[in-house]
Order: sequence, then C-alpha cells, then structure tokens
Amino acid sequence: MDALETIALVAAGAGAGAVNAVAGGGSLVSFPALLAVGYAPVTANVSNQVGLVPGYLGGSLGYREELGGQRRRARELGVTVGLGAAAGTALLLLAPADSFRAIVPYLVLAACALLALQPQLTRAAGRHHKPHPGLPLHAGTFVAGVYGGYFGGALGIVLLALLGALLDDELQRLNALKGLLSLVAGMVGAVGFAIFGPVAWGAAALVASGALLGGHLGVGLARRLRPDVLRWAIVIYGVSAAIILLV
Repeated sequence: MDALETIALVAAGAGAGAVNAVAGGGSLVSFPALLAVGYAPVTANVSNQVGLVPGYLGGSLGYREELGGQRRRARELGVTVGLGAAAGTALLLLAPADSFRAIVPYLVLAACALLALQPQLTRAAGRHHKPHPGLPLHAGTFVAGVYGGYFGGALGIVLLALLGALLDDELQRLNALKGLLSLVAGMVGAVGFAIFGPVAWGAAALVASGALLGGHLGVGLARRLRPDVLRWAIVIYGVSAAIILLV
C-alpha cells in the first residue's frame, strides 16, 4: 500500500466516522475506498466493519449526555442487536464469497436509497410513536442486527428509523441510542471477523484511526449541521461505486 492509498483510507475512515455520528451511512464512504485500493469484496467488508468500531465508540463518548437515563433500554436492546449481529456475521462467514460479491452492489444501492430517504423515514417514524413497543421493537432491532453483521451499510439509518417509529423520545437521544447499538453490533461482528474472517488488519487499522477522530468530531456536527448536502454527496458517491461494481 503506497502513501496515497494510506492517506485515502485514513481520510475515508474519518469521513465514515463523522457521517455515522451525523446521519448514518458512513460505510458508503469507507467500503468503496477499500474496494478502490484493491481488496476483494468480503475482505473489504469485514475490514471495514472492524475499522469502523472505534468511530462508533467515539460517537458514543460524545453522546454521553444524551445517553443519560437510557441505561435499561440500551442494555436490553444491546443484547437483541448483538444476537442479530452474531447471526449476520455467521451468515457472511459461512456463505460462499461469490454470493456476497454478487449481492454487494445491490446492498450498496439499497443503503444509498435509505440514506436518500432518511428525512422522510424520520418524519414518518415521528408520526407513529408507541409508548410500549415491546416485541416489535426487539424483533426489528434483531433484524437490523442481522443486516449489520452481514453488511452494515446504513445500519444507523435503519436503527434510527426503527427507534423513531417505536420510541417516544427526542431525536438527539434516539440518535445517541442508535450510535450505541451500532457500536454493539460492530463489536460483535469485529470479534467474529477477527477470529474467523479475512481481515486486512493494516487497512482496518488505518480506517479505525480516522474513524475514532471522525466519530467524536461528528457528534458536534450532528448537533448543528444541516446534513442535506452531505447526505446527497454520499448518495452520489455510493451509487457511483455500485455502478462500477455492477459493470
């Protein structure tokens, strides 16, 4: 890996960490960057997921105030999303690599669509609060965890839409909870990939170094930034990457 590729992966990690804190969808920044420097899709995916864990940690540390008073539901939903992530990680590791290679452009496009529709999803979720969501919340969180363990692109968007639909709370507090659940899913996946997966540790470390700083700084942006321009720039970037993969 030359100096330019090293800088590119650190920058991609920082951008992904910040985007995950602001809106979710940071994998759409770092995953294509790993593909661009030559890693195979499965290796790029597992290395990306391992590398982004510090970014989720940085975001959660920055959101300590908003996480106050959410310990019980964070603990309960953390168990649920962790179980889902374990299932998704096993699915990725046990399925043939060719199947992931074939589906990954469509996963990227689906993640881009979720990112593009994020404002509408958030508004729709806000109109349907339920004070006692119970089973639907845990079922949805488990499915989101499976997706996060398998691919993870736009996991934060999926979780934020789910939490907004089923929990009656302020958006910043739900965003903080979303980040913590993403951290749990990422840690579970990282452990599985570290033991059984083809992690490119050098690349993962570069992404991680950028993601840790980007995740912490991204919380400040999330509190005051209008993310429209950022969101659409990432959508265009992600769609371009998906088209290249399809071609």
